[in-house]
Amino acid sequence: MVVYIGMLRLGRLCAGSPGVLGARAVLSRSWQEASLQGVRLLSSKEENRSAPLPIGGLSYIQGRTRMRLISKTVGRCLDATAQRVPDKDALIVLQENVRLTFAQLKEEVDKAAAGLLSIGLCRGDRLGMWGPNSYAWVLMQLATAQAGIILVSVNPAYQAMELEYVLRKAGLPAVGCKALVFPKQFRTQQYYNILKQICPELEQAQPGALKSQRLPDLTTVISVDDPLPGTLLLDEVVAAGSTEQQLAQLRYTQQFLSCHDPINIQFTSGTTGSPKGATLSHYNIVNNSNMIGERLRLGKKKPEESRVILPSPLYHCLGSVGGTMVCVMHGATLILSSPIFDGKKALEAVSKERGSFLYGTPTMFVDILNQPDFSSYDISTMCGGVIAGSPAPPELIRAIINKLNMRDLVVAYGTTENSPVTFMSFPEDTVEQKAESVGRIMPHTEAKIVNVEDGKLLELNTPGELCIRGYCVMLGYWGEPEKTQEAVGQDKWYWTGDIATMDEQGFCKIVGRSKDMIIRGGENIYPAELEDFFHTHPQVQEVQVVGVKDDRMGEEICACIRLKSGEETTAEEIKAFCKGKISHFKIPRYVVFVTNYPLTISGKVQKFKLREQMERHLNL
Repeated sequence: MVVYIGMLRLGRLCAGSPGVLGARAVLSRSWQEASLQGVRLLSSKEENRSAPLPIGGLSYIQGRTRMRLISKTVGRCLDATAQRVPDKDALIVLQENVRLTFAQLKEEVDKAAAGLLSIGLCRGDRLGMWGPNSYAWVLMQLATAQAGIILVSVNPAYQAMELEYVLRKAGLPAVGCKALVFPKQFRTQQYYNILKQICPELEQAQPGALKSQRLPDLTTVISVDDPLPGTLLLDEVVAAGSTEQQLAQLRYTQQFLSCHDPINIQFTSGTTGSPKGATLSHYNIVNNSNMIGERLRLGKKKPEESRVILPSPLYHCLGSVGGTMVCVMHGATLILSSPIFDGKKALEAVSKERGSFLYGTPTMFVDILNQPDFSSYDISTMCGGVIAGSPAPPELIRAIINKLNMRDLVVAYGTTENSPVTFMSFPEDTVEQKAESVGRIMPHTEAKIVNVEDGKLLELNTPGELCIRGYCVMLGYWGEPEKTQEAVGQDKWYWTGDIATMDEQGFCKIVGRSKDMIIRGGENIYPAELEDFFHTHPQVQEVQVVGVKDDRMGEEICACIRLKSGEETTAEEIKAFCKGKISHFKIPRYVVFVTNYPLTISGKVQKFKLREQMERHLNL
């Protein structure tokens, strides 16, 4: 969310080896008792201005628990905010000229939720949202929650192969997505045509009654904008839910919803390269977004001071939880600056809409700061924001605070599996504290740093694997109990896969990661997935994919390819092979042809050495 923000590792998987899993340690009762002896009870006012400290010189910390956890669904939270501030701006979508107050947004969400039920969707069904940021995206996010339908967040850059995987995967074996919502196209991405590649029956299907061989569970396809063969139009679905009878059906359905029901499946992956559906509940998302907003002090802001500019994608937790849900929980105004990130559009939104908070990954902020006409924009209303998605250089943090007037900028860290934010700065932390760490522990959250080999708790300032426990831990990977158990032990600790340190004041610093995931401009890229893809090329014998450093994107993809004997090709031909088959952000910036790889004695590729070799070779 921007977070991780110095490093919000959205979507990190943290599976350990079986040996590590067997050795995971549980904090003893005596340790926890000793911890509590060192904690002084705080008033709620004090708690808001402080953070707990590690105890006994060990890398374990527990967040404050004075703030009550909320046992409400997303829908109930929207209802409460609409009742509290009905006339305040809730959502502004600049490219669509959409402006809705909270009362208006609730009315539209209710009609859309009732409409989804009226066309045959039921509590627990999965609906995929596939497309760039839009009014429809926010509408579907909130309407599915209101109706008890599980939203499956689909990357808008996905091609046919990737789309088929998540639509079929988003459920138990043989129970996938029942509905899919998307625009006809965005720029070069032809959504309808891509879907037809894996669902040729669509053109001849009756709307709402699709029967597909490859996607047997998909019955309902909804077009956001244009009437298309085999699809329902989103406006028609909303209109179908506008009758009192359908709204009454919605209210009846809501009686049976629980805050512990799953609400969102977000795809994440580990070094295995096979995406897993991290499943989050209302309870996860409502409480995480509430705590993010509390730490941002949104509740203390005047209406004109709580206008959030969001250029981050809604299919990421940063956008959907840190953006949409934080605004819903705290009555802040959500302003979508563009369908996909555009630094100029973000600045225009700040200037025209009097934005006070700005979200983004480090790469986004670099682009915003480097706009050639930066000085011509009015940023006088800016006061804070969130940075997340990948590591942020200290120099960038300082530049954001100074040049964008964002004195209350916060750095945060988390993972999709943790709903997502677990560490976050306080607005009043010093520039140095924000520049050198990812902040301090969030309420109702435990963190420990352990030895990767034996699971033992480490002393302060000692690097080890960061583990998280609390309300924020996901329900699990949808339909994959074994992979869930690899990530979350019986003791309920989630292993992040990130290597971190904790200091005496409880500040956490991410110093590396135990796996080789590449983070390019905030996008998580999994080498194994790309390696599997490149092995489908007829001339490729072997391939290793690594991330190499890049000043703008943080990391770029480098594919190190061994060709089959006697074969020849070029980097340009390899990149051309990728187009239309994998998402544009997964296409390697660098393609290097090699004859061998650095190996261990046992014959395993040493990726850290290969990365170093490539950076030297490319003069990076």
